[in-house]
Amino acid sequence: MTLETLHRLEAIVRAAGPIVREYHDLPNDITWKGANDPVTAADHAVNEFLVAELRRAFPGDAILAEESQDDLSRLDKERVWCVDPLDGTKEFIARNGEFSIMVGLAVQGVAVLGVVYQPILDLMYSGLRQGGAWRIEGGQRRPLQVSAIDRPADLALVVSRSHRNPITDAIKAAIGISRERISGSVGLKCGLIARQEADLYLHPAPGVKEWDTCAPEAILCGAGGKISDCWGRPLRYNQPDVRRRGGLVASNGHCHSRIITLMAPVLAAAGIDPDQGW
Repeated sequence: MTLETLHRLEAIVRAAGPIVREYHDLPNDITWKGANDPVTAADHAVNEFLVAELRRAFPGDAILAEESQDDLSRLDKERVWCVDPLDGTKEFIARNGEFSIMVGLAVQGVAVLGVVYQPILDLMYSGLRQGGAWRIEGGQRRPLQVSAIDRPADLALVVSRSHRNPITDAIKAAIGISRERISGSVGLKCGLIARQEADLYLHPAPGVKEWDTCAPEAILCGAGGKISDCWGRPLRYNQPDVRRRGGLVASNGHCHSRIITLMAPVLAAAGIDPDQGW
């Protein structure tokens, strides 16, 4: 995967920023996909823009977008763009700035490149799984590299503002972690790990889907980190069921396997079956 493709994606995602900023200054127009799953007019507008631009730029590829109907025709394609037009809709509604636009590319089931863009701050994370990752801000592109912390108890944990699962505290205690910060958006949390402002993100719950993880995974791996489900298994993309039933663990990679080992008894005590997930 080339830098040219990544730079084309950066331009597309950045061009969606003004759409978000326009809706950000308007009253919320909210509908509900589920009891705890809001969607706004901004989600739909950005989704429509990104899908159209990706089709124009990469006409042979499939697209899996959160706010588009999935007819499963993508399963016949090797390359699939995973689009989350507004990751952190609750944060957008709250106007706290902790939301992002995320687009990643999966090839043969593996996340290979991605962009996460925080439009209110004009902050972008961009990365190639095997080619490096960057923070782009104020017109400057800076390389990203995860921390070197390799002792589980010393890791700084970042957790969700809107989706914290009670089991997270039991896992935190089992690992012995004392440092914690809160952030919205999967992409922004993985960005904090990539820039050494956190070291570990846990999501022991079923709510995450392929479009939530594709771009963050490519960026975090490009920065030297690691991402898996809660039993250490790799994430696969372009699956018939896009839900992450095994949850999510993202880290700086240096003691990822040890974290998985420490989590296992907590998950077992909660009656969570690794083959079934949540």
